[in-house]
Amino acid sequence: MEIELKNNHQGGGLKRLKCSVQNYDWGKKGTEGSEVARLYELNSGSDIELEKKKPFAEFWMGTHGSGPSFVVEGGVENGDSIGSGSMSLKEWICKNPNVLGEKVLDKWGCDLPFLFKNSWRPVMWVLKEKGLCAESWISMMKFKFLCPGFRIAVLSVAKALSIQAHPDKELAKVLNKLHPNLYKDDNHKPEMALAVTEFEALCSFISLEELKSVLRDVPEIVELVGSAEVNKLLQINEHGHEEKVKSGLRSAFTQLMSASKEMTAEVISNLKGRLYTESKIRQLTGKEQLVLQLEKQYPADIGVVSAFFLNYVKLNPGEALYIGANEPHAYLYGECIECMATSDNVVRAGLTPKNLDIQALCSMLTYKQGFPEILQGFPLSPYITRYLPPFDEFEVDRCILPRGAATVFPAIPGPSIFLLTAGEGKMCTESSKDVVMEGDVLFAPANTEISVSTTSELHLYRAGVNSRFFQIL
Repeated sequence: MEIELKNNHQGGGLKRLKCSVQNYDWGKKGTEGSEVARLYELNSGSDIELEKKKPFAEFWMGTHGSGPSFVVEGGVENGDSIGSGSMSLKEWICKNPNVLGEKVLDKWGCDLPFLFKNSWRPVMWVLKEKGLCAESWISMMKFKFLCPGFRIAVLSVAKALSIQAHPDKELAKVLNKLHPNLYKDDNHKPEMALAVTEFEALCSFISLEELKSVLRDVPEIVELVGSAEVNKLLQINEHGHEEKVKSGLRSAFTQLMSASKEMTAEVISNLKGRLYTESKIRQLTGKEQLVLQLEKQYPADIGVVSAFFLNYVKLNPGEALYIGANEPHAYLYGECIECMATSDNVVRAGLTPKNLDIQALCSMLTYKQGFPEILQGFPLSPYITRYLPPFDEFEVDRCILPRGAATVFPAIPGPSIFLLTAGEGKMCTESSKDVVMEGDVLFAPANTEISVSTTSELHLYRAGVNSRFFQIL
């Protein structure tokens, strides 16, 4: 493959990146067809054959210290190894700060505000309605963007992730100061998941009407929460009592999550037995089936019961879900691209063997109720769709370019990171011309117009600073 790359003076033109991988124990093993392993091998040029028995959980693209990307100089193509003298993207940006653009540099300093992750999450369960057995390993791809204020990565998950929330900036500073070994930065972490396949998650609290039905129909919750707390919620009028509802929900949820391990194990055992018995005489609801599958992954875990309190969200390909600070959520199944602010702060309270901070999570949540907003994206061109969450740090573009087609990403006042997940083609600027293919990750400086063409179908994702920050849209 021939590649023309002109020298980039002061950061002009595209820069190829070699990116990092995370081998968390929930990841899918390379021997099981991990997408993270595949992209990492393509991107890094490393021979990972001997490492494929490891779990490959996340493929990170950006500047975060826990998984930095490195700039490849001199036109090295996809598949060539990083030299020992390679400079990290963050170091390179510090030496070429103009690549961020004036407004980004003024607000976030010499760093990317977003993180990009490509994640492949095979989950160990799937609803019976999909026609698959509960033990099936289902694949889910997740991409995260990390730059001036955003982060990017690819994930490969072998079972459901934890019930969790991310702190706002004020709380992040407090947590980082008190527990720097657990909360390693002082930034907030709003995020967005863009579905590549059917994608499922738990997110935010259900409405008061739904909650009252749960409290009436799931007696095991009454055992954990107590009849007094349940009755308070059942007696609240739905209209005009928002703060009263939040207070009641906070009290009940905190009581639930704080239940003793012994009581939790006994109640979940009773819940499991009751649902299996009832499944012989009626069709279980989707939420009930989900709870049974979560129990198989995390026996006697309070997160199993907490699922009843959260919305069960199902995204179609091309739909996106954004999650603000202090909102409970857990990703369950499917492939997605994820972009977020540059942070790795997570407060967990269930569905995980990792450190739990139930008191912090229950006190930080907003306790807003209702189904989350689903973004459909809007067309920038026949081939490019943009997804704009209500956060300054990031946005995501999805480009599906058919064989023989071409398109243009207009120049914008901030930096971008591009990830190619399928196909090959050319990406051209005034000062560079790159032949690109799946596994390639490229950094584009601010004010760079990029033309893209392909002789085969090409799938390309771009993360950048939110256009509303520049008052473009």
